[in-house]
Amino acid sequence: MIALETDACRLFGVKYPIVQTGMGWVAGARLTAATSAAGGLGILASATMTYDELVAAIHNVKERTDKSFGVNLRSDQSDVEDRIALIVREGVKVASFAQAPGERLVKMLKDQGVVVMPTIGAPRHAEKVAKWGVDAVIAQGAEGGGHTGTVPTSLLIPAVTRSVDIPVLGAGGFSDGRGLVAALAWGAAGIAMGTRFLLSAESTVPEDIKRRYLAAGINDTIVTKSVDGYPQRVIRTELVDHLTGSGRLTALPRAGLNALRFRSMTGMSVGALLREGLAMKKSEGLTYAQVAMAANAPMLTKAALVDGRIDAGVLPTGQVVGVIDSLPTVAEIIASVVAEAEETIARLSGAAPVDSALGGLSE
Repeated sequence: MIALETDACRLFGVKYPIVQTGMGWVAGARLTAATSAAGGLGILASATMTYDELVAAIHNVKERTDKSFGVNLRSDQSDVEDRIALIVREGVKVASFAQAPGERLVKMLKDQGVVVMPTIGAPRHAEKVAKWGVDAVIAQGAEGGGHTGTVPTSLLIPAVTRSVDIPVLGAGGFSDGRGLVAALAWGAAGIAMGTRFLLSAESTVPEDIKRRYLAAGINDTIVTKSVDGYPQRVIRTELVDHLTGSGRLTALPRAGLNALRFRSMTGMSVGALLREGLAMKKSEGLTYAQVAMAANAPMLTKAALVDGRIDAGVLPTGQVVGVIDSLPTVAEIIASVVAEAEETIARLSGAAPVDSALGGLSE
């Protein structure tokens, strides 16, 4: 039997090259711990948590498993340095970022022995963060859920693996073992999945919302900038159609209200909210209108994935939602991916599983 051990496994200290992404409002302690306990790398979503909630979530994960896990951070959060100090103090293995963390934060983490892994959508982005010293990247293709780029996964992964000499995790369109083998063949050291883990028994997303996800087909998603000004893949609903057809005059007031609500929920002061917005404007070259829209995504996502209101929220998803039709446990998901990957490699080799060069596999 082939052991699916790659450079990513050794870097993260996990058994299998499978990462559960830090999905806001979804990747809490239960899902993260279940993923790590099953041999993958679970990642807590801290961007939608207060500092105290993050403290409690880290302790909760550690009570559930002694395996490696990560925390997803936002580089523009006003208390990001406090959160970094927390994960260092708690011995968290990995810090992931949905946005480029900046060279200063990378150095701060690496100096304390934390593995740094941002998500990127283009080879040039991978080259930039690699020069800063990050340990790995998640290359998310256009099929991915939530904020996503335009390059298909099948083209992005080979391009990124050719451009950097660090482990690359593929994301966007993965849900099974055949996908894992494809990613390894493209040069990746593993895969990162969001939608597949969102649709699991341990996910805290309301059951009726999960059923709405399961009912979606491959063509039932849309990439729109109407949520927060950035391209984001979501399931097409009446609300999404309404947002897409709304003008800026109606969008901006709603975004401002959502910004204040998000501030209240995450414990930020108005001053901290303004500083964070200005930091986003400076670092990402946003207009003031785009900064004002930025709070829409987390609040509209919360309305659906926490409060269960499709009429008032959006359903971020990867296009892979169209091929998912069940809600297994996380352990069952990972076991199935691993078994199918091993079977696929054996089938492709035309014999019993043997040593393979794919992704640095070992027997």
